Amino acid sequence: MTYTNKLINEKSPYLLQHAHNPVNWYPWGEQAFEKAKTEDKPIFLSIGYSTCHWCHVMERESFEHEDVAALLNANFISVKVDREERPDVDHIYMNVCQSLTGHGGWPLTIMMTADKVPFFAGTYFPRTDQRGMQGLMRILQNVVGLWQDNRSALTKVSNQILQMIQPSHSANSNGLSEDVMHDAYEGLKAQFDSIYGGFDKAPKFPSPHNLFFLLRYYVHTGEGFALKMVEATLDAMAHGGIFDHIGFGFSRYSTDHKWLVPHFEKMLYDNALLAMAYLEAFQVMQKPGHSQVAEQIFTYVLRELTSPEGGFYAAEDADSEGVEGKFYVWTVEEVKQVLGDGPGEKFCQVYDITEQGNFEGKNIPNLIQKHVALQPMHEQIERLRLHRDKRIHPFKDDKILTAWNGLMIAAFAMGGRILAQEKYTQAAQNAVTFIHDHLVRADGRLLAGYRDGQAAHPAYADDYAFFVWGLLECFEATFDATYLKHAIHWTEQLITLFWDEQHDGFFVYGSDGEQLITRPKEIYDGAMPSGNSVMAYNFMRLARLTGQVQYEQKANQIMDAFGGQISNFPRGYTHAISAFLYTQAKSKEIVVVADQPSQLASEMLNLCRKHFTPFTQTIFMTAQNAPIVEVAPFVKDYQPIEGKPTAYVCENYACQPPVTTIDALQDMLQ
Repeated sequence: MTYTNKLINEKSPYLLQHAHNPVNWYPWGEQAFEKAKTEDKPIFLSIGYSTCHWCHVMERESFEHEDVAALLNANFISVKVDREERPDVDHIYMNVCQSLTGHGGWPLTIMMTADKVPFFAGTYFPRTDQRGMQGLMRILQNVVGLWQDNRSALTKVSNQILQMIQPSHSANSNGLSEDVMHDAYEGLKAQFDSIYGGFDKAPKFPSPHNLFFLLRYYVHTGEGFALKMVEATLDAMAHGGIFDHIGFGFSRYSTDHKWLVPHFEKMLYDNALLAMAYLEAFQVMQKPGHSQVAEQIFTYVLRELTSPEGGFYAAEDADSEGVEGKFYVWTVEEVKQVLGDGPGEKFCQVYDITEQGNFEGKNIPNLIQKHVALQPMHEQIERLRLHRDKRIHPFKDDKILTAWNGLMIAAFAMGGRILAQEKYTQAAQNAVTFIHDHLVRADGRLLAGYRDGQAAHPAYADDYAFFVWGLLECFEATFDATYLKHAIHWTEQLITLFWDEQHDGFFVYGSDGEQLITRPKEIYDGAMPSGNSVMAYNFMRLARLTGQVQYEQKANQIMDAFGGQISNFPRGYTHAISAFLYTQAKSKEIVVVADQPSQLASEMLNLCRKHFTPFTQTIFMTAQNAPIVEVAPFVKDYQPIEGKPTAYVCENYACQPPVTTIDALQDMLQ
């Protein structure tokens, strides 16, 4: 029998995946909550996303079964939420789950009252008791019994949870001290895997913002081991199975400490952040392997995750044909069939493809045991990719999310600037145009997501923060004042709608958004850096680019507001501490002025941008770029000397005499 529920009218791929479950799912909205009140039923809330392996498992095991559906339909109002579409809802109830159980993840399972106050939280549950886990059927039956016979017990739990999740305001009025950056470094050093790179034990997440911090710490302190940790981690990930050696791009995390067996889903945000990490490492170490990995990520994203209009899709699933990783694994026989016996044998030797296999009898290509430089096998890899392309592909989530697009815009713009590749800069610019064309409401409000011709949901703090990051990188790549103007515009809208006037920092959702049971703020740098961390760094850059001191004040307010949290566990807030490092480091502002673009002006700019200078901001002003004066009025008095391109360099709030030769500029920068 084919069922259809109310999710059939939604745009989210995740919700549409559940539109034919026998469960009477509702999307998040007043219709569901009013029905729960009218019928005096609790809410069963299930949160996940389209490329989540265990979400698929729970659907197959439970939500497609008529006995589970009958129990839910008779006693609950069931609500499905795509966590990528509603990060505000996900944030609140994930916090509940982590507080109650000590862990979190997806699928997220919540039971709550019609007033949205939870009394039960967990993640994946099998349909019946097994593997030492209580089954969903038993849990639902127990809750139904309590709801009917002892509701006061559930109400008591709800009240306790509501008190527990209310935000606490423990601002550190003294701000952060220099100790916090050293403590963060020592914390990462203590957890560093000296054999396989990365931090902590399995599962291992890339967490590129840890690497961003270590690179900045190295620049600021000269601590060589910080750089060694970055190099070892990036090299190990690039050699491991977490990197797709055939089609490129990184999976979300590794299930083992060697980076061999990934959780095969590929997320746009991971690939954006990792591309930036490899690019920055290339600037510091000048290892061609690092730039190559960044370019391979870009190749993957342009081929698989770029829409015809220029926006970037969200993710690719781990599963194909209902089997995790099936699309990505190989046998010796198949490799030889594609490449021939001799070349196939060599490829198998290099990429660890054996008869016994390294993953459920098959093989994940990897270079983990290869400690010497290898001859590239580009031709063989491309032949295998074309062969693999004939397989049934994993599901692609073609949502276009403003936040994740902001990160990939930043990555492509950095790639264009650092690798001198115009096609990458153009990809970033195309995505900016897409967002401005499709993800801005008629009244000027930024929106969070787009799919199938429709944009929905007011943008969240992360959307603004990550998009501003991307715009700042576009400005650095092009020196087009338009991008800086846009960055300032969206920053001001973010401040207006999200800033906490009482306690500082940005709320997760805006004052014009749906008001939920609490209005949280986030500073923790988890799978991605938080919106507050990113905006603190953005504010430091904006202050230097525009000369507007209020932006630096906002950065300091964020760090003061969360100072207690950051100081208590520094290694959990490395991107916030990168922003703090900006306030401590010797920062430079460089303005290159020319009557018109020229060879000498280009050489000056390339010199300014050749090396890794995370605390330096550069502006190029010509007659064609005169609008820069509107957003950076301090540059209006800078003029070319004797008609020559001229560089003005300021360091630590003190300006040096202008110079008109490459040698003089090089001496000044050193």
